[in-house]
Amino acid sequence: MAQLRRPPGGRDARIMLLAQCVDRTGTGVWAAASVLYFTYVCGMDARRLGLLLGVGAVAGIAGSPLAGRAAERVPVRWLLIGCHLLRLGAMVLLLMVDDFAALLPVVALICLAERAAKTLEMLFATRVAGERRATYQALFRSVANAGYALGAGVAAIGLAVGTTAAYRALILANGLSYVLAAVLVWRTREPSGRGLVAAKAGEEPAAPPSAVPSPWRDRGYLRFVLLDMPLNLDDSILNVGLPLWLVHHTGAPHAVVPVFLVLNTVLVVLLQLRVSARAEGALGAAAAVRWYGVTVLGGCLLIALATGAGPVVASVALLAAAMLVTLAELLRSVSSWELAVVLAPPGARASYLGVAGMSQSVQKSVGPLLLTGVVMAAGPLGWLGLGAATVGLGALQRRASLRRLEALAGAAGGAGAEPVRTVEASAGRTGRRAGPLSGRRP
Repeated sequence: MAQLRRPPGGRDARIMLLAQCVDRTGTGVWAAASVLYFTYVCGMDARRLGLLLGVGAVAGIAGSPLAGRAAERVPVRWLLIGCHLLRLGAMVLLLMVDDFAALLPVVALICLAERAAKTLEMLFATRVAGERRATYQALFRSVANAGYALGAGVAAIGLAVGTTAAYRALILANGLSYVLAAVLVWRTREPSGRGLVAAKAGEEPAAPPSAVPSPWRDRGYLRFVLLDMPLNLDDSILNVGLPLWLVHHTGAPHAVVPVFLVLNTVLVVLLQLRVSARAEGALGAAAAVRWYGVTVLGGCLLIALATGAGPVVASVALLAAAMLVTLAELLRSVSSWELAVVLAPPGARASYLGVAGMSQSVQKSVGPLLLTGVVMAAGPLGWLGLGAATVGLGALQRRASLRRLEALAGAAGGAGAEPVRTVEASAGRTGRRAGPLSGRRP
């Protein structure tokens, strides 16, 4: 609570955190009600519903790079307000149409604007919070999870009523959250920096616009993004893999399934700040990538061991797996964004972060298919293979990130390369290794 009263970034950060809490509360309402709304109010079968959600997820992939590119030219604050109002308009359209063909572009627009808004929120945070962006990210995730939980509780009331009017009231509640979030964002001040992540008032990128590099031509950064995509699989494991495995391969009662999400929400709220404090900066983020793979492997081992087990053993094993997967999520939330920032050229970070933001969208589109079609189809060995592959990818990402930092330091001629010197000293030059999540700030 003390951190929330005095967050990194001061007044503007505090208002933005409140706006994000309001936004995520509305999103929680819609997330809990959307599938049932499309099924019972719009009359969709499973095939059309799957296609609708899949198209929306694919459209969301484009939201991050578009937002990052636009943020190089247009103030982030106004872009974010525009995204909230665009989502409001799409929600109003949902109340007016129920035809499948008409719903496709509406849902695609919602997903695109939502992904763009998330990227802009984090870009705003990295500018106002500066070097303390990891602390802000931790506060944001705690606030966001609390908002999701509150929204799900509100949705439960409408779902219990179950009428068409109740479903429409939930949509209006989500739309109201966008209005309130837009008003709160309007009360903030535009963070300085444009393409920069953090800059003093009036500071401009050192390079002219024509010399700003493109993330799509930067092989080193694209390699980071491609490796980051499978390192976001904790989301699909928690929301898809664990529930399906419990239902089809264990004797655990179905009532355990909602406990996974409750446990995840509580642990994120309680532990995110602590984990972020121990994995702050370039060195801590690189270490967190390695430990992400280890924790996912532990969760996969427990899932495999729960196969065919009775109610008590399977429940305990899967709940422990959910805890490890949540720990992996906490580590990933720190490492993914921090590395996306420090591995990008200082003068073009808005567009670079937009490309990095694609990782979660791609994972949401491909992750469930990978789990159901490959991992779960292979049985317990599939889970073991997934865990081992994640460990290998984490080690590869860490090594590639350290090399990228060294390259950026060489290109900068030593200017602004303080994080890299610390990484080099810990990763090879002196032969000493940092402990897990050492927490030493570069």
